[in-house]
Amino acid sequence: MKILLALLLTALLSVAWTAPSSAAGDRYALVIGNAKYPDADTPLKEPINDARDVADELKRDGFNVDIGENLTGEAMHRAFDKLYGKIKPGSVALIFFSGFGIQSNRQSYMIPVDAQIWTEQDVRHDGVSLETVLGEINSRGAGVKIALVDASRRNPYERRFRTFSAGLAPVIAPNGTLVMYSAALSSVVSDNGGDHSLFVQELLKEIRVPDLMAEETLNRTRVGVTRASRGEQVPWISSSLAEDFSFIPGVPGSRPPALAPRPVATAAPPPLPPSVAATPKPMASAPPPPPPPPPPPPVAQTKPPPPPPPPPPARVEAPTTPTPSPTQVALADDPTIKNLTAKLDANPDDVSALYRRGQVYASKGAYSLAIKDFDSTLRINPKDVEALNNRCWARAVIGNLQAALKDCNEALRLRPNFVDALDSRGLVNLKSGATKNAITDFDAALKINPRLTSSLYGRGLAKQRNGSISEGNLDIANAKAMDPNIVQEFDSYGVR
Repeated sequence: MKILLALLLTALLSVAWTAPSSAAGDRYALVIGNAKYPDADTPLKEPINDARDVADELKRDGFNVDIGENLTGEAMHRAFDKLYGKIKPGSVALIFFSGFGIQSNRQSYMIPVDAQIWTEQDVRHDGVSLETVLGEINSRGAGVKIALVDASRRNPYERRFRTFSAGLAPVIAPNGTLVMYSAALSSVVSDNGGDHSLFVQELLKEIRVPDLMAEETLNRTRVGVTRASRGEQVPWISSSLAEDFSFIPGVPGSRPPALAPRPVATAAPPPLPPSVAATPKPMASAPPPPPPPPPPPPVAQTKPPPPPPPPPPARVEAPTTPTPSPTQVALADDPTIKNLTAKLDANPDDVSALYRRGQVYASKGAYSLAIKDFDSTLRINPKDVEALNNRCWARAVIGNLQAALKDCNEALRLRPNFVDALDSRGLVNLKSGATKNAITDFDAALKINPRLTSSLYGRGLAKQRNGSISEGNLDIANAKAMDPNIVQEFDSYGVR
C-alpha cells in the first residue's frame, strides 16, 4: 500500500511540474500583414516582413500559426472564422495585425486591402472591429486572449471624412485579455523607412527573454520603443489577464528541448524620459553581461549652432508656389480613379462618382483636377456641403483664397458648426494673414473634435503669428505628438 501511494504521489508531482498554464498545443495565433492598399500612394514597407517574423517567432513558442498577407475583407473574415473554429475552452488565442487601422465610434477597426472607405460609416462596414474579434474569441472559451496591433499609421482615407480621430481607440475587452498598440491612443507614427517597424523589433527582442510573464514582456517592449524613439512613440497596453502566461511555454526560463533560446541584445539604450521610466524585472540567475564595447574615439568639437531665428511676423509671408500637381495622364492608371472614370463615362452626371474622384485627386495632390470635379458636383447639387468644403480646402491649398472663403462660408451657412468647414476656413484665414479669425475657427473646430490635429497645429501657428508664442508652441508640440507628419502636411499647403 505504501509503495502504491508513493508511486501515485510521484505521478502527481510530475504532472504538476511539467504542465504549463496553457499547453503548447492549445496556443493558436492569426498573423496578418496588409501592405498593398490601392488608395495609398505606395505599398507599406513594414507589414509583410513584420508579419512573417512574428509568425516565425510564435511558431518557435509553440503556437499553431496561420499567416495572411494582403488580405481582402472576405479573406480576413475567413481567416478569423478559421481561428474561432480552432479555439478550445482554456486555450490561448493571439492575433497580430499590421497595416492601416481607423477608429470610429470609439472602436478600432483593422482595414482590409480592398476596403472602399469614403465615409465614416464605410469604416464600420468594410473594417474588422477589434472588439468584435476579441468578444468572439472569448465566447469560444479562450482563457488568454492577446491582440498585438501595429496599425497606428496615417491612413489614406482621412481627408474623405475629416471628422475622424487619429490613431486607435481604447478597447473594451473581456476578462483575460492583453492588448497592445504600437503607439499611444489617438496618435499616429510614421514608418521608419526600413523593412521592419520599431515596435516589432522591440517586441521580438523581448519575447526571446526567458523568465518573463506576458505582461512584463509587453511592458519591456513599451520601454524599449519609447527609448529608441526618444519619447516620440509610446505604445499603449491594456491588460485584464487573470492568470500567469508566458510566451515561452513550459518551465519558466526554458524553451521546448529542440529550440535553444537566441541571444538577446544587451547594449544600454538611451535614457528614458521620467514620465515613462520603468525598471524591468531582473532575470533570475542570469549570466553576467558581456563587457561593454570600447568607447568611440572622441569627436572633434564643432562650434555651437547659431541662435534660433526670431518668431515670424504677424502677417503671413508671401504665398509660395505650390508643388506642381500630378497630371491627369499620370493618374489615369490609378485603379480607383480608373474605376470612377469608367462610371462617369457611362453616366457623366453620376454625382457620387464625381465627388469621390475629386476626393481622390485632392488626396493625391492633383488639386486643379479635384476642383474641376467638385465644380461639376456643385453644378448638379449646389447645396452639397461636403463638396463645398472640399473645394474650399483645395482652393486654399493652391492659393485661391477669396474663392475658398466663399465656399467655406456657404458650407457653414448650410450646416452651422460643420467641423470640417471650420477647419478648412481656419486654413484659409491662416494663409490670408487673418490670424484672429483663424484662431476663432480652429477653436470652434477643436470644441467639437479635440483630436483634430490639423486644427490644433493650425491654431498653434496662428497663435505664434498673433504674438502668443508660448501658447502656439504648446499647440504645435501637442499636434506633432499626435501626428508626426503634420508639419509636412502643412508644408504641402504652403504654410510654414
